[in-house]
Amino acid sequence: MSLRLARMLVAGSLLLALPAALLAAPLTGRWERRAPMRTARSEVAAAALGGRLYVVGGFGSGGAVVEEYDPLADAWRERAALPAPVHHPAAASLDGVLYVIGGYRNGWTPVADVFAYDPRSDRWTRRASMPTPRGALAAAVLEGRIYAVGGIAPDGGSRTLEVYDPQADRWEGRASLPTGRDHLAAVAAAGRLYAIAGRVGGSYARNLAVLEAYDPVTDRWERRADLPSPRSGIAAALWQGRIVVMGGEAPSGTFATVEAYDPVTDRWAPGPSLPTARHGLGAAVLGPGLYAVAGGTMPGGSQSDITEVLLPR
Repeated sequence: MSLRLARMLVAGSLLLALPAALLAAPLTGRWERRAPMRTARSEVAAAALGGRLYVVGGFGSGGAVVEEYDPLADAWRERAALPAPVHHPAAASLDGVLYVIGGYRNGWTPVADVFAYDPRSDRWTRRASMPTPRGALAAAVLEGRIYAVGGIAPDGGSRTLEVYDPQADRWEGRASLPTGRDHLAAVAAAGRLYAIAGRVGGSYARNLAVLEAYDPVTDRWERRADLPSPRSGIAAALWQGRIVVMGGEAPSGTFATVEAYDPVTDRWAPGPSLPTARHGLGAAVLGPGLYAVAGGTMPGGSQSDITEVLLPR
């Protein structure tokens, strides 16, 4: 065997031994700052609807403040307040309606409330409550339904998966999340629901890197490639075909880390770091941009009014 061939074989072996995350193409883009929110806060719910970004509840706002961002005007305004204050809720938009689900009230009491917001009338209505009250949960829309996953229930459980049918105003239980957790993120992509990272028992000293995918056809979960950086208090969204995870907290501080997952190849790649590290933030896609809003710049109960957007290069 020639020396040149031997070197090629060794190089090939090393390449095969590298983690899949290191083989994926990095996510590219540039971050820009936008107009600050009117109210500094963290542990919010956020979703895009009708070309606007909505941020609901959280610490620092009294829990009921709703703000709407217009990307064309680069301006925020307040809208009708949430009927009941809440922090650590989940949010999702579907068929022109914004849904705010669960969260904590009266300190750290998990609630099952579901409120629906119509931006045309600027009014909230109460919808059927979740079967299981939960705070620090995540939600995503898949095939015309809203899936609410994880979070801390009154009995301490955190493996719950329930699905909401807005047309019937009805909830149903589904296969439990294999790895119970809270302060996670959820994103729907390629016909699956992805439950991303989070922590155990509400403690950011027990952060996880676990990624699990749910198939609504078979009602089964499967393990996928772990997030490279274990963290909780994250936000995530589907942008440019990849699930982009940003922010988070740990005992050592807050994260500026951005990592992107390709559901087709089951690989992670690095992305451009957040300009401002924070946790308990919200994320949503508006037009070409991925927005990161609010969040605490220090672990625990800090707040910010920051609006940053990741744009394609």
